[in-house]
Amino acid sequence: MNERIIEYLRKVDLKTKPYRLTRYEKARIVAARALQLSLGAMPLIEVSNMPKDPVMIAIEELKRGLLPMTIIRRTPAGEVELIPVSKLIELERKLFKRVHGLED
Repeated sequence: MNERIIEYLRKVDLKTKPYRLTRYEKARIVAARALQLSLGAMPLIEVSNMPKDPVMIAIEELKRGLLPMTIIRRTPAGEVELIPVSKLIELERKLFKRVHGLED
C-alpha cells in the first residue's frame, strides 16, 4: 500500500475493521433511506433531474455521504462502536478513490 494511506489509517480512530461500509451495511442503509423517502421524507439532494425512484435517490445520497445515520459494529470482545456513515464513506473514498458497489 501507499505509505501515505498507511499513515492515514494509523490516525483513524476506528477499533473495528473494515474501514469501509460492507455490502450488507450499504444494502441496509439504502433500504432504510428508500423506505423513509417512499413514506414522504424530504430528499437531501436535488431530485429534479433524477428518476423519482426512492432507491436511486437513496443510493445517490449515500454516495455523497449526506445521510445522518450511524453504523453499530461489535468487536469479538463484545465492545460496541458507533461509526457515522459519512466517516466510512470518506475513508472509502480516500482509500479506493470511489465508493465500491455504488458506481454508475
